[in-house]
Amino acid sequence: MAEGRSGFRDWMQNAVARAVLGLALALPYETRVRFTGRAVSALIAPVAGWRRRIRRNLALAEPGLDAAARERIVRAVPDNVGRTLIEIYSGEEFVTRARDSQIGGPGLPALEAARAEGRAVVLVTAHLGNYDAVRGKLSREGYPMAALYRPMENPAFHEHYLEAISTIAEPVFPTDAKGISALVRHLKGGGIIGIVADVASRKAPLLSFYGQPAHTPLSAAEWAIRYDAALIPIFGIRQPDGFTFRIHVAAEIPKGDPGAMMQAYNDEVERIVRAHPDQWFWIHNRWKTYVPRKT
Repeated sequence: MAEGRSGFRDWMQNAVARAVLGLALALPYETRVRFTGRAVSALIAPVAGWRRRIRRNLALAEPGLDAAARERIVRAVPDNVGRTLIEIYSGEEFVTRARDSQIGGPGLPALEAARAEGRAVVLVTAHLGNYDAVRGKLSREGYPMAALYRPMENPAFHEHYLEAISTIAEPVFPTDAKGISALVRHLKGGGIIGIVADVASRKAPLLSFYGQPAHTPLSAAEWAIRYDAALIPIFGIRQPDGFTFRIHVAAEIPKGDPGAMMQAYNDEVERIVRAHPDQWFWIHNRWKTYVPRKT
């Protein structure tokens, strides 16, 4: 009986998701992106508890932020999340905008040199702007790039989600042992891999982010050392028009202790988030060690 209820629940969730996505995708591109952003901010964010999570994270990371700025971020972040979701499902319409993005930054010469030399590259990004704009841009600029994805718990939803992210660029590998092995083989062969590394895992060591302890996986740095790959932070920053992006390539992180390398990554992410606080996914539980004070 439990399995039947779970299967029915998965079916219902996927049916609702497909209906909402189908409605949005029937709209002209900019209208659908704007509509989905506003719908997620106004309807999903309060129900899902995102507004509470964002306020909690901001209180920890930015305690001096004034109320007006805080509430602007509380509403802008889910809007960006909604835009990102429907962009991922928009296929070539999104890829066209990603491909046309301006790319620059202090790390661009190192990225170009690595491609020319056939050297492996580990690109580390964050849940900011639309991180898949990076894949959409680089994969069509002569940078064959592999990436990891986290399989969805709902198998019915997962099927069309995988199709959507595969349309942007391939190959993509699941975050299981087989998928990670395939990703590493791609890197060992002199390829480029992309990792969204601003995720908390209690198995990872505690580094600093916004001056607070944050579990940060070291795998990106460890792979860069092991396979003599360049470790380069990169970000797909949404532009003021809300529909286009700028790809910022930060300076290559020098080889050294993996913890120090990933701390440099955290510091770079913090600099970007401070410049674009409404674009980072403050809905994530980045600081799992944080326990709010009782009042």
